[in-house]
Amino acid sequence: MKVTIAHNNYDKTLETVAYLKKLLQKKNVIFDAKYPDIVITVGGDGTLINAFHRYENQVDSVRFIGVHTGHLGFYTDWRNYDIDKMVDALLLTKGQPAKYPLLEIKMLTESGDTRYHLAVNESAVKRISHTLEADVYIDDELFENFRGDGLCVSTPTGSTAYSKSLGGAVIHPRLKALQMTEIASINNRVFRTLSAPIVIAPDQWITIVPNVDHFVMTVDGARIDVRNAKKIEYRISKHSIQFDQFGHHHFWSRVQNAFIKDTKDNDKFI
Repeated sequence: MKVTIAHNNYDKTLETVAYLKKLLQKKNVIFDAKYPDIVITVGGDGTLINAFHRYENQVDSVRFIGVHTGHLGFYTDWRNYDIDKMVDALLLTKGQPAKYPLLEIKMLTESGDTRYHLAVNESAVKRISHTLEADVYIDDELFENFRGDGLCVSTPTGSTAYSKSLGGAVIHPRLKALQMTEIASINNRVFRTLSAPIVIAPDQWITIVPNVDHFVMTVDGARIDVRNAKKIEYRISKHSIQFDQFGHHHFWSRVQNAFIKDTKDNDKFI
């Protein structure tokens, strides 16, 4: 087993990382940051997403374990005070891997170039100071002519992030579905959109054809300035992100802790 640790630089995190390294060294675990089997992230969801993008070319062979040191985390199964239990579970038991869908983004430019991206949470297409105009297709059939600030396409795991703030539904991550939500759409006598989130089947895809030559695309929050894009296709990827879990992860409990319980109750995260 080859392990690497990805982390942020907050004091509590650095203390946790130092203790975790000592513990793993005592167990004679091999550290390999280049080709790991297990990536342990210490921090929060942002730390895990950054680690995913660092190893996305190895996503089929890498499993992730998240250690939570902040106030809120959806991808983190363990708290910083549970490091001993996490290491014991990692070394003494075979974790139950959970595979969650990833979003494949394929952008075709006017010059004929094709660019690919993977996202754990979502990708958004939007304009900052002007209206985005775009034709939206489901499969190869025109669905609507969109005008507004933008559109967001998310995975089930991303349904609790940006998509939720836009009014999207919370979707269990075992469902291989894509969700599209609108960002401040324009609806009047001239321009009409569905004005509601849509969820599509695993074998379907969404295509956005922008009618503008310059816009912003985000991939898990990372901004990409785009010019002269012909179309952007969103599909469920053939790849998935794999989490090593040891029996105590429960998605709806995580949702309850994040959005419903009082802040003081979130200390009882697991």
